[in-house]
Amino acid sequence: MDITHARPSLFGDIAHGLGFWTDRSEVHEAASQGRALELQQLIERGASVNIVAVDSITPLHEACIQGQTQCVRLLLDAGAQVDARNIDSSTPLCDACAAGSLDCVRLLLEHGATVNPPLFTFSPLHEACMGGNADCVRLMVAKGAQMEAHDCHFGTPLHVACARQHLDCAKVLLNAGANVNAAKLHETALHHAAKVKNVDLIEMLVEFGGNVYARDNLGKKPVDYTRPGSPPNLCLEFYEGTPLSLQHLSRLTLRTVLGKRALEVVSKLTLPNRIINYLSYY
Repeated sequence: MDITHARPSLFGDIAHGLGFWTDRSEVHEAASQGRALELQQLIERGASVNIVAVDSITPLHEACIQGQTQCVRLLLDAGAQVDARNIDSSTPLCDACAAGSLDCVRLLLEHGATVNPPLFTFSPLHEACMGGNADCVRLMVAKGAQMEAHDCHFGTPLHVACARQHLDCAKVLLNAGANVNAAKLHETALHHAAKVKNVDLIEMLVEFGGNVYARDNLGKKPVDYTRPGSPPNLCLEFYEGTPLSLQHLSRLTLRTVLGKRALEVVSKLTLPNRIINYLSYY
């Protein structure tokens, strides 16, 4: 295998001591393009599965970015470091969640991939929400992903889902108990929904207890980010001027009392469907 420009790592800590730096290698290429037979032959000839390119991307990163499940399996079985971080601190699990490759996500988790990275960094759950991959969001939450994980730039996963208008991802998070009023610089998910002018998001967030009166660091409420007379504006003005119904209040109270896993708890009880429906708008 021809490797050129090998040199010591300038960012050794980021690369987690994975070896030496190089231009993109044959292993990277095979993993990225899903050439499993070629990858297996390279591994059998002694090629390093943990070789890092100049941006600290490993072959496992490449395979996950492209959703190449068979290559991911080969690399992991050959000893690829499951939590390797690239220069942006993204792990292969982050890349698999971003790509929406549920099979790759499952494989990485089976090999011990870290679900919750250090605080104030973009997590695999953030990546799944950024990509609009609701199935990956659901799986990560089931595996214990912290729904209040806070990235210093993007806020919580719910902030990301709403800013990107991924209604299904936001729904999964809210049903799992995500804090609808979590704030980033006092900005809530409802502020994001208003900014992107998404009425469906606004209605869902309010149904889950979103505070229409919350003010961000500029002193603005969600309605202040809408154009007068527009559908989002009329929607928010309606909620500001209309008291919550008894059913709405009951649903919010039950969710608060039962905790984050309210739906799981109630689903095990023999209660009328109308009571269970209090806990979730969808």
